[in-house]
Amino acid sequence: MDLILDTDINPVLLSSFVGALSLFGKDNLGKIEEISITGLDVDMIIVTKYDLIFVAIFAKEFAKNIGEMRKEIEKALDMFYSSYQEEIKSAVDVSLFNGFKDILHMQIQDYLEIIQDKEREKEIPDFGFFTEAVKKSKD
Repeated sequence: MDLILDTDINPVLLSSFVGALSLFGKDNLGKIEEISITGLDVDMIIVTKYDLIFVAIFAKEFAKNIGEMRKEIEKALDMFYSSYQEEIKSAVDVSLFNGFKDILHMQIQDYLEIIQDKEREKEIPDFGFFTEAVKKSKD
């Protein structure tokens, strides 16, 4: 299943790339839990759990939040696994998982709002008991 928000990303190439990394890891390095790729125009984190692979490709400005992002990815994998545990074992038709795309999209939107709120809070200095009033005036 894929949820690709950037139309420049080719899902077939991405799937092949991740599949090759996974095979390389199993055959040569043992079980890979996380791969982080940096240095491109974007950063990428690949997390495996429950024999599922989650690939997140994101803009460089989110790289400072990679620890939080990994936690969100693990939550998504936990949610997917608990929702589709039986289907994963026997599924041939990945369209069975399409409903999860909406859930994942909402999780991404919520995460982006949290990041934006944190950035806004950093912009407001501490004015003692006036701080909350200043925050409300900025909204």
